[in-house]
Amino acid sequence: MKKHTKTIILVIVGAAILIGGIWGVNESRYPNAPAFDDHFTRKFLNKDKKVDDGFYEFKSKTGQYTMWFPEEYQVLHKYREDYTRNGESYENWSASYIKPYENDQQTYAIKAEFSENDTKSELIYVESLFKEQLDSKKPKQLETSHTRIYYDYAYTYFRGTNQHIVHDSKENPPNLYVAYVADKSSDKVIKLIYDSVGENTETNKMDRKKWFLKMLQSIRFVKGN
Repeated sequence: MKKHTKTIILVIVGAAILIGGIWGVNESRYPNAPAFDDHFTRKFLNKDKKVDDGFYEFKSKTGQYTMWFPEEYQVLHKYREDYTRNGESYENWSASYIKPYENDQQTYAIKAEFSENDTKSELIYVESLFKEQLDSKKPKQLETSHTRIYYDYAYTYFRGTNQHIVHDSKENPPNLYVAYVADKSSDKVIKLIYDSVGENTETNKMDRKKWFLKMLQSIRFVKGN
């Protein structure tokens, strides 16, 4: 009986070692980056395609677009509203990066929403988005060969429950960036919002602006779907 028990234990230990070894090999296939530490985030990323310093290719589960995704971030999935999708026509996701800072922490967040909006009403959608988020009606504009991009940014803070929005602040770099990216050949659009919370989260306006524009210009909508 003791010999039989000992054999069972050895089999269990051997299986655990084998499974652990396989798991270790599988894990080593992924880049050493926070985005790949999260199994849910991995599902969206191409581990073999580091498109630029600090970015990997992100492929939507709708199959309708790709973009660059910062390697420090992870797609949230704890709550149902963190990630939602309706077939190929709609997708909403949030991602965050939390960085310890002295006795507190700095939080950086990205929120993206893919949908299809009538191109004829594009300016109405754009005006509504920037009015709501930044109290602004005339965002900056640029174009790529594939997309029309509207974007703007500001420094925001709360005093009590009231949000204050400061444009062109000389003392504080922007901590809220908003964009509307429209496909030139279809009704597909992406609304993208980036914000940061915490003391000294943003120190260089130009670096953050370039980082944000990289993501916007990287968006590619899939043709024919």
